Amino acid sequence: MLKVKNIVKYYGDNCAVNNLSFEVKDGEIFGLLGENGAGKTTTFRIILGLLDSDNGEVTLNGEKIDYSKTDKIGYVTEERSLLTKMTVKEQLIYYGVLKGLTKEEVLNKMDDLLKEFDILDYKNRKIKELSKGNQQKIQFISSVINDPILLILDEPFTGLDPINVAMFKNYIRKLQKSGCSIIFSSHQMEHIEEFCEKMVILVKGKSILEGYIKDIKKDYRKHNIFIKGDINIDEIKKIKGVIEVIKKDDEVMVKIEDYDIVSKVFKKISNCEITKFVVEEATLNEIFISKVGEVK
Repeated sequence: MLKVKNIVKYYGDNCAVNNLSFEVKDGEIFGLLGENGAGKTTTFRIILGLLDSDNGEVTLNGEKIDYSKTDKIGYVTEERSLLTKMTVKEQLIYYGVLKGLTKEEVLNKMDDLLKEFDILDYKNRKIKELSKGNQQKIQFISSVINDPILLILDEPFTGLDPINVAMFKNYIRKLQKSGCSIIFSSHQMEHIEEFCEKMVILVKGKSILEGYIKDIKKDYRKHNIFIKGDINIDEIKKIKGVIEVIKKDDEVMVKIEDYDIVSKVFKKISNCEITKFVVEEATLNEIFISKVGEVK
């Protein structure tokens, strides 16, 4: 388990990370969100031991992270950090040895990973000869070849087409099932919604929203119900708490004051023939924009 407790980091007079705390359990995918400059990268560097925090502590499985622990951490950076004149094989050996593996251990794992990402034929090609998408695959493989117990993913799907995104997602799920703790950062909120159980949103280094995504979305639930079926609109309008009923084509939208009215509407139509009854949820993108906008 990763524990980040009350970390603070200043650059001069600028507070880049302000009393930030969160936990990522084994096999959990955690979302760390924020605009550019919100403090995400500084947080990652503190977790990796590349920066010392001015206050607070970071532990992995109860121990402070030092160079002996970073051998079990993987980090996919937003910007590629590949040595483009090397071949794929040379690159993976280089990064694997830096992570404490022997050359033989890297070679034993390498072909399986290259095959997993459908680039085994490129093993002896130079990095600079590969497409951006295939370079991103090498970046990812370099970060997981050491079988990390903690993986930090910063915009991991940049430059990937939908087929390759699916490939990455499948492998991330494998790591999760193996017990790997994963921190996921992305501006593509649909990926956060798909992967993460918990999240933190940062603004100027400070957490402005945190918790389980399902609970956060419940708190921000929109007050609209969409219904399809043989219903009596006039009867729904009579329900106390129903603001408006709008019929469009074969669907009815019921605007309500708060979520407690949902059960009253459902009870009213429960004996009707219904093919759709959906309470609209706010998207994570809408929540992000709303919360960040509140503090700016």
